Amino acid sequence: MAIRSIMCCCGQGLGSSMIVSMNVEKALKNLGITGVSVDHTSLNEISPDLADLFVVGFDLAPQMTAYPNKIVLNQLMDMNEITTKLKEVFEK
Repeated sequence: MAIRSIMCCCGQGLGSSMIVSMNVEKALKNLGITGVSVDHTSLNEISPDLADLFVVGFDLAPQMTAYPNKIVLNQLMDMNEITTKLKEVFEK
């Protein structure tokens, strides 16, 4: 499946998801991946058809069991983790 949209989610959709979305954009650029939109929102506002890939923190992972295409971050601000996990997904 081609990934054309990524949604970063947090509890309120304001703070950490916005920062993670900026870091995801930076990681995609560093990986040379183009043509992917990145946005952020609260966990309460998502649905499986909202994006091709979801990025959440480990604290929200239990609420994301119905979403097979997701990246779960242990450290939300760790650029190495974000880059590594995105690279793995895009190399599949």
